[in-house]
Amino acid sequence: GSSKLVNSVTGCADDALAGLVACNAGLRLLQGHRVVLRADLVAIRGRVALLSGGGSGHEPAHAGYIGKGMLTGVVAGAVFTSPAVGSILAAIRAVTQAGAAGTLLIVKNYTGDRLNFGLALERARAEGADVQMVVVGDDSAFAAPKKAGRRGLCGTVLIHKVCGCAQDEGEWGPPLPLAPGVLPQFCPHGPLPCAPQVLPADEAVETMLAHMTDPSNASHLPLSPGASVVLVVNNLGGLSCLELGIVAGAAVRSLERRGIRIARALVGSFMTALEMAGVSLTLLLVDEELVGLIDAETTAMAWPNLTTAPAMSPAAARVQRVLERVCSTLLDMQDELNQLDREAGDGDCGHTHARAARAIQEWVRAGPPPAAPAQLLSALADLLLEQMGGSSGVLYGLFLTAAAQPLLSHDDLPTWADAMDAGIEAMQRYGGAAPGDRTMLDSLCAAAQALHGLRSPGATLLPVLATAVESAEAAAEATRTMEAGAGRASYISSAQLLQPDPGAVAVAAVLRAVLDGLRS
Repeated sequence: GSSKLVNSVTGCADDALAGLVACNAGLRLLQGHRVVLRADLVAIRGRVALLSGGGSGHEPAHAGYIGKGMLTGVVAGAVFTSPAVGSILAAIRAVTQAGAAGTLLIVKNYTGDRLNFGLALERARAEGADVQMVVVGDDSAFAAPKKAGRRGLCGTVLIHKVCGCAQDEGEWGPPLPLAPGVLPQFCPHGPLPCAPQVLPADEAVETMLAHMTDPSNASHLPLSPGASVVLVVNNLGGLSCLELGIVAGAAVRSLERRGIRIARALVGSFMTALEMAGVSLTLLLVDEELVGLIDAETTAMAWPNLTTAPAMSPAAARVQRVLERVCSTLLDMQDELNQLDREAGDGDCGHTHARAARAIQEWVRAGPPPAAPAQLLSALADLLLEQMGGSSGVLYGLFLTAAAQPLLSHDDLPTWADAMDAGIEAMQRYGGAAPGDRTMLDSLCAAAQALHGLRSPGATLLPVLATAVESAEAAAEATRTMEAGAGRASYISSAQLLQPDPGAVAVAAVLRAVLDGLRS
């Protein structure tokens, strides 16, 4: 094997910790134990202390994650060996004496770690300390469930960050939150042992992500288009930075093809195995709140200085502009739509559309929307089905799901006309309404007729879309004089209907907002 640059095999774990502390004024060693603590332990008074640890050889884990906004301390074992019970207990006692309100142990799912941290926890509780333990098992390498469960891997670092920030913002006084085992579902992660020969990075990454997200894999991460993730591309110790950059690029492309939004990407050595030549990928499903915890400041030296989301492609930026315009339009119209709906329905059309707008806004803010049209429409369909409610949510969901189909293979202008037709066809098939029945279909069908202009040779988008918007607005206005043949208003005699249909008005306004967003 290769030679190692150490003073002695038996002393290497201690020497490495001592070296780290010597170079970092924010850390101190607990004499007589392989324990590193924050030098400013007074900061923990009245707060929950976070302790983690495990075998040495995984540097910078875990001592590199000690600091304000992350861990209070860590307990190390010999190389690839669980830490000693006595050292874990000494660390718990140290933070308890410093006035911690309680201690949360973040433990990777290995038998030795669970046993040793578990015994230390029981002994500390017997001494009156408030201690809880969370076990992280983020491995998604095993297709079939294993008795030992999923190993704790690089996802553990994300748990340190999320818990450390929540604790640091004072959100976590006593009693301790977080039932043990809440977090394991978070971050499936797949290791890739690399042999020395050249392995095409794109292929390797595609294989890993396919396995991590494969529903037949017992430890997979369910990822649907539109989901937001934090991606960690972790060097297992022996990969060059050049290779790591190539793998990172391949991972971003592969996820974007699946319609997954990468809210943040961490690339580097976060949890290694000495000098193993390989890389691991970790995905953490996130919402706005979790991204905030990931972004919060920390003094831990191994946590990277993250820029906010990877630069958005021009296409994604355009999508975001259009969606923001649509949402602000619907929020502004809430009262008008409710008022129109009181004449003919239950007065909640504005609320329903506003609920959809807020859901889309939150979704867009969590990370860049997918730029690929089919993925975008499918993701919006899922979102509206889940969040909008009412028959409108289902109708928009049907429209978007069907419209996405033609766009899977092409996204040229004529295909957008096909998409509009496919969406309307699905709405009519299941909704039972037809043009002239005084529903949202009146606006949609008028717009679709005009969009057929996209099929003409040499057609350009904006002029055709402008005509479609005018047609939709005229059709919405024309619903004033229509007899209601379907939908909410068909239960009321037409004499009482002097207003346009709120659904048709909403659709025309959405189309106008899309046009304005594309022009801006």
